[in-house]
This record gives sequence, structure tokens and C-alpha cells, in this order.
Amino acid sequence: MRKLILSILGIVIIIGAIFLGQRIVASKNKPKPKVEKVIKTVFAEKVYNGTVPIVVPANGTLIAKRRLELFSEVQGVFRGGSKLFKTGQEYRRGETIINIDASEYYASVQSAKSNLYNLITSIMPDLRLDYPEVFPKWQTYLTGFDINRTTPKLPEMTSEKEKFFISGRGILTNYYNVKNLEQRLSKYRITAPYRGVLTEALVTEGTLIRSGQKLGEFIDTGIYELEVSISKTYSDLLKLGEQVELVNLNRTTTYSGRVTRINGRVDQTTQTIKAFIEVKDENLKEGMYLEASLNAKEEPNAIEIDRELLLENDKIFVVRDSILDLIDVRPVYFSDKKVVLKDVPDGLTIIKKPVVGAYAGMLVKIFEQQETTVKEVTENVKNNGS
Repeated sequence: MRKLILSILGIVIIIGAIFLGQRIVASKNKPKPKVEKVIKTVFAEKVYNGTVPIVVPANGTLIAKRRLELFSEVQGVFRGGSKLFKTGQEYRRGETIINIDASEYYASVQSAKSNLYNLITSIMPDLRLDYPEVFPKWQTYLTGFDINRTTPKLPEMTSEKEKFFISGRGILTNYYNVKNLEQRLSKYRITAPYRGVLTEALVTEGTLIRSGQKLGEFIDTGIYELEVSISKTYSDLLKLGEQVELVNLNRTTTYSGRVTRINGRVDQTTQTIKAFIEVKDENLKEGMYLEASLNAKEEPNAIEIDRELLLENDKIFVVRDSILDLIDVRPVYFSDKKVVLKDVPDGLTIIKKPVVGAYAGMLVKIFEQQETTVKEVTENVKNNGS
């Protein structure tokens, strides 16, 4: 009986194994689901080669083209004038900026002038007797001599005898001593050489000023310069007098400048050349940050695209019969965001925006074509409805 039960169980197990194997085999023979091909939509445009202007970007801060550092060559007390010596104060040309008390020195100058006048007066009788031909011009000189004005130039000496006589009496020595004192007296008063603004004031009224002391800075607010550094690659392309477009940091205001100077030496550290752009505008201030666009040259038979579209520095994607392909190109200029390319055939359709996961042979659909289809469908619906 026991053997019979075991035989039946064995037969049942074998039959179950056969059925289970058949089901496993049947499940493997089921057809695989079809994977639909994904067609990406890309932005593209046709290539038309032309002349591409190569614009070299540069930036810097404005500095006044004419700047005057005020230093004292004499010593004395700073006396106040019609305007306060304060930062931001405007002065017209010829207006006094700094006036140093020169009362004591002025007295010594007047004394030297008086001595010169007396010395010339003392020789007049001798001139009348010994040199009557030159006496009238020296008499005229004495008549026009005003001790309260600048000492006039001595009469021209036409003969050797006259020159020896005048020099022997010490008149020439006294005259040049007076002129030297007058020249130094003029340094007690500093005037504005041009219309401008005081940008730095280091002294105040009543300050004892010493010789060699810096007093402040004075600039001309009518004209500024922008110093920029340009790669030596474009040093031979920049030209004096070239017009340059400038824009402020916020890109809200544009100014027009002109290249006025180009340094003749290359900076060994940065391998750049300094160029100076002159710009005039009443709204400009010293220290403002500006960006310049220098027109270096024009590249014929070329196109300009975004740098992110350039692959391996010499390849770009093109669309041929709805399939992506790679072609070789020749870049000739790189900027921060753009690249100028050559050797791209006219009429070729290139990718305008980067495609994620793009590869050669990828099936794509051009966005402009899709947009046209949508327009056609819309127009058909309208026509049918009417």
C-alpha cells in the first residue's frame, strides 16, 4: 500500500513539472513590446556667410585726462579766498585756488625793486655825459618803472661799451635778483590753469603750509580717459582716432569715445597692450566703470554663433534630411559668448541652440517646420468652419 501511494505521488509530481515547464516556455515566446522612436525638436537656421565685425571687449575706470596735484613750493599761512578750499568746489580758469600769506616776502621784494631803481637812477648823470646816445632809452625806462608792478625788462644794450658800463655798475645782477624774487613771490598764489573741480583738499584755512607739502588735487571735468588692456593679437589692428562705443555698468547709458593713445610696449606679465580712449560727457565722473567695444577688424566669408554650439573646438552639428551630422569648421575668433567660424558652406542648416544628448545620426525635427504645420492646421480649421 505504501509503495502504491509513493508511485501515485511521483506521477503527480512529474505531471506538475511538465505543465510548469510548458508555461515557462510559453511565457518566453511572448512578443516584445515595440519601442517608439523619440524625435527631438531642435532650433535650426540656414547659414549665409557674410562679413562679421570682430569686436574686442575691454573695460576700465575713468580718469581725468588733465589732473593737477597741488604742492606748495613756499612756506606760509593759508589765507582764505572768495571760495572755500573744499572737495567738490569748482574753479574757473585763472581763479585763485590757494593763497598763502606773503606779506613778509612781499616787503623784501619791494625793497629789492627799490634798490634796483636807485641804482639805475645813480648812473643817469654818467650816461648823460659819457653816453648821450643811450641816455633817452634809459630815461624812458625809469619813467615807466612802477614799484608796485612787475619789473619791466631792461632796455636792449646795442654796444659793447654800454654793456660793460651797465654790467660794471651791478645793474644786471640786481635786475635778475629782483626777477628771481618776483618769480618766487608768484608761488604764494596758485591759480586754476583750466576750469575744473577740486577732488582732494588736504589743508584748511589758517594751516601753516610748509615747502613741499601736498595741498590737494584738481581735475578738468570736461574730458576723461578710459585705460583698457588689449591682447597683443589685436595690437596691429587698433588705429588712432577709431570711434569706440562705451556703456556703463548697468548698460543703461551709451557714450561715444575715440582712441587717442596706444602704448608701444607689451606688458610682459599679461601680454596685453594698454590703449587710452578719450570720452566727453557732462554726466561722467572720475572713477566710473565703463565697458568698451573696440572694432578690431572685419572677417569676410564667416558666420558668428554661440560658443556652446562649438564641439571639440572645430566641429558643429548640422541637420541633413532630419538627421544630425557633424562637420569640421575653422574658428578664427573667440569672445566670451560668441565664436566666429569659417569654412561653413552657404545654405547648410545648423543647430541654433544646444540639444541635450545630441549625437551624429540622431533623428530630429526642426522647430520652424513644426510651427509652420501648426499654422497650416489652424488655417484649415478656420476655412472648414466658415
